[in-house]
Amino acid sequence: MKKGKKYLAARGKIDRERVYPLDEALKLVKGTHYAAFDETVEASVRLGVDPKQADQMIRGTVVLPHGTGKKVRVLVFAKGEKETEAREAGADFVGSDDLVEKITGGWLDFDVAVATPDMMKSVGKLGRVLGARGLMPNPKSGTVTMEVGKAVREVKAGKIAFRVDKAGNIGVPVGKVSFEEQQLSENLQAFMDAILRAKPSTAKGQYVRNLAICSTMGPGVKVDATRLVAEMKR
Repeated sequence: MKKGKKYLAARGKIDRERVYPLDEALKLVKGTHYAAFDETVEASVRLGVDPKQADQMIRGTVVLPHGTGKKVRVLVFAKGEKETEAREAGADFVGSDDLVEKITGGWLDFDVAVATPDMMKSVGKLGRVLGARGLMPNPKSGTVTMEVGKAVREVKAGKIAFRVDKAGNIGVPVGKVSFEEQQLSENLQAFMDAILRAKPSTAKGQYVRNLAICSTMGPGVKVDATRLVAEMKR
């Protein structure tokens, strides 16, 4: 795939063979972004796990201290008092079977879905639609819960979910290029802390293999993961 002149110019400022300390990597990502919009800063980590093993299927959630910089539209499947609780917490869309019907008809203008356990029988009918887009409520990510108010507030505050793919990689947003470097650093470290706490006892060898960050349109920058993990453990 042919790269544009702006991308190639940005890539030329990065030593692709070098592994950078986090502070230098963040400066490069912020300094080489070129899109007219506020690009998302994304982190990608390669783990030394075998996702085919059930106990090494790394997944979890973390609340980024400075949020993602994105306005998240939250939908809640609930009834009665829980419906009121969700609205008071700031949910953008709240309903029950009416929302199921609306989504069945093709509407998907939301980013995160939360559901009370009693609604999952109805929500389960949307498995093929929501599952393919990563929108299906799940107890492991805290999106199937009776504490819908808490769930909505956490998502609005910057809670993200992560899950390892078949190749052992996890990619998440950790902010915007408009964020201060310190904010991006603290967000990334919160994510990495969650990754370290999720380490399975059966994982062999080096757990965090590689770490890289980039902006939406910009080139990737390798981060010294070994140094970062060591600094976080101090």
